[in-house]
Amino acid sequence: MAGRSVVGFSLGFLVLLFSYCLISPATARFVVEKNSLTLISPDSIKGTHDSAIGNFGIPQYGGSMAGTVVYPKQNVKGCKDFQELGISFKAKPGSLPTFVLVNRGDCFFSLKVWNAQKAGASAVLVADDIEEPLITMDSPKEDSGSAKYIENITIPSALIDKDFGEKLKKAIDSGEMVNVNLDWREAVPHPDDRVEYELWTNSNDECGTKCDMLMEFVKNFKGPAQILEKGGYTQFTPHYITWYCPEAFTVSRQCKSQCINHGRYCAPDPEQDFRRGYEGKDVVIENLRQLCVFSVANESKKPWVWWDYVTDFQIRCPMKEKKYNKECADSVIKSLGLDNKKIEKCMGDPNADSKNPVLEEEQEAQVGKGSRGDVTILPTLVVNSRQYRGKLEKGAVVKAICSGFEETTEPSVCLSADIETNECLDNNGGCWHDKALNATACKDTFRGRVCECPLVDGVQFKGDGYRTCEAHGPGRCKINNGGCWHETRDGHTFSACVDTEGSKCQCPPGFKGDGVKSCEDIDECKEKKACQCPECSCKDTWGSYECTCSGDLLYIRDHDTCLSKQAAEPKSAWAAFWAIFIGLAIAAGGAYLIYKYRLRSYMDSEIRAIMAQYMPLDSQIEVPNHVSEDRA
Repeated sequence: MAGRSVVGFSLGFLVLLFSYCLISPATARFVVEKNSLTLISPDSIKGTHDSAIGNFGIPQYGGSMAGTVVYPKQNVKGCKDFQELGISFKAKPGSLPTFVLVNRGDCFFSLKVWNAQKAGASAVLVADDIEEPLITMDSPKEDSGSAKYIENITIPSALIDKDFGEKLKKAIDSGEMVNVNLDWREAVPHPDDRVEYELWTNSNDECGTKCDMLMEFVKNFKGPAQILEKGGYTQFTPHYITWYCPEAFTVSRQCKSQCINHGRYCAPDPEQDFRRGYEGKDVVIENLRQLCVFSVANESKKPWVWWDYVTDFQIRCPMKEKKYNKECADSVIKSLGLDNKKIEKCMGDPNADSKNPVLEEEQEAQVGKGSRGDVTILPTLVVNSRQYRGKLEKGAVVKAICSGFEETTEPSVCLSADIETNECLDNNGGCWHDKALNATACKDTFRGRVCECPLVDGVQFKGDGYRTCEAHGPGRCKINNGGCWHETRDGHTFSACVDTEGSKCQCPPGFKGDGVKSCEDIDECKEKKACQCPECSCKDTWGSYECTCSGDLLYIRDHDTCLSKQAAEPKSAWAAFWAIFIGLAIAAGGAYLIYKYRLRSYMDSEIRAIMAQYMPLDSQIEVPNHVSEDRA
């Protein structure tokens, strides 16, 4: 049953090396972190009881919360959406917050809390259904569907034992007002003015949902962690879990692929497939490297550099891009100014048939001492020897760490939300920078510094932000000539920069080379690329050439030929001009004669028409005159 899932092995450590590697000693002991639940009313059952803090949500470390307990008449296990059933737990203005009591079973603990939170609950109490010691409620191991809501759970939750749960239900059913107080003030001890905490983590970034949560937390928490460490308020130590392979199986294929030092230190295969991708031993080696990075940084009095390394390694060397390797790790180490030789010496030989001192200490630390208990969940945060319970979220973890200080000794970061710092002031945060341009890829944010190529004078730089940033697009040539070759001689300047998007450095005409470091002048005369006519004489110049012709010949560069200066004159053009001119004159004269002739013909016809009205012409027939005669 999903609801019975006690804390499991998270972040991909679900397959126990296929039964080849031992997990922990027979004396393994897991400690359940508890807080106090004080029943204020009714008087008949008032008193203080233990409750096990849930391993998700946000417990109010260093504080307390009072509320009224309600027990729903429907959906008593909380596995269905209360809102769809028309049930609301939202407290009325001025009243105490609502604590919802639900029964264990049938679904994940986290789903019960999520459904109650959506309906307005301020906290959730889960009543056990069997008599047993309290356990830690954990989130599903590798369920991608549940990951969508687990990250959004912000209310605290706790498991109570069966007997106490029955008493609460009975009091509620009888109409009593049940008021309780959840108290987390003593969940973290606070013996002095410095908090010691440790994070059990892993470098494997392809192990599922919880891996993604861990990686996101490390990036988000880096800023506050470094502020606390630089101020001397905390002492932080990273840890990594490893297992060993039984001696009888050290030569097996599984152990060889998952272990180093002849089976002494092992980690599960990232893909849980021995035939492809990265192997468990790759994870062990990188975990060892990160431990040594911390050790070397700690020796140099800068232990906080560990946070820079692990975040940069996540960004620059992911498994999915096939960069999870020594070469990429070395480039990160170099960018942070760490001594790589000391780190390699600390790591030792992973192929040696002997113990590794660093990993040996890790295996011993994994076994619980005092009140802490064994570490079996990844990730695990331990504050002042108490395991943190709740979501790995920056604000919640800062509050838990701050609750570990003695009263009145808390640093200012615990009393203020302003915990920003400018990490770019120290060596540009290990990012790319150009002194000449006074430009850097380092950007300081609340989540810590990021390396992103900048915008300089309107020109965008592109690159990985760590080692390279180059100007791109229009205007790039005005920024250090776009990183291309350029040179000036005798007042003439040539550049290999082409000011267009996506262009690369190209030597200009008259030069050859890579365009970046050098462009050499081409001797056009020797390479017979110009001035090749028989009458030509060639002289090479820087970036070009000069060509002259013998005698009175004139050099025509476009045709690479020599012509006579007289022959070169356009006589044929003048002849054509005169021919056209004469032709036009003749045409004009002919047109004039035709015009005069037509005009004369017209005048003659008009005169003849007028004269015909007054006298007959010879060519016309005489018309008889008809007279009327009178007779007597």
